Amino acid sequence: MSNLMTQQAHKSYLKITAFVIASFGPIFFLGTMLATSEPARWTLDFLSFPVDGVQNYEAATTRFLSALTGGFLLGWGVCVWCLQKWVYDLAPEGVRKAVLSGLLAWFILDSSGSIASGNASNAVFNVIVLFLAVGPLWRPAKA
Repeated sequence: MSNLMTQQAHKSYLKITAFVIASFGPIFFLGTMLATSEPARWTLDFLSFPVDGVQNYEAATTRFLSALTGGFLLGWGVCVWCLQKWVYDLAPEGVRKAVLSGLLAWFILDSSGSIASGNASNAVFNVIVLFLAVGPLWRPAKA
């Protein structure tokens, strides 16, 4: 694959990466209010497989953590989108490395924390999300 084709694939795929990251933001934002917390509760239940109804949003601290998580994820996704739109053409390899570094940092800390908290199944789901978010970005932007 030529360098130009790789860069075009990266630039296009960064939109998918941004969407994958940011899509969790609104889900967890909904968890901030009991009346709309079911999507966030179900997501946590699914990610801590098996789906058994143990996860809940009754505690105010859980809803607060959901607000923080939703905000961080939406902000990170928007940041990746902006890097794709405004910076990628100026520094394709720098943007690629920055996004990959962020994804790997998330993957390591989130997966380690999931395992440490007794939710190892989330580490497995994290592998899937990592592959979806990375896509062709594993290839350098420059030959």
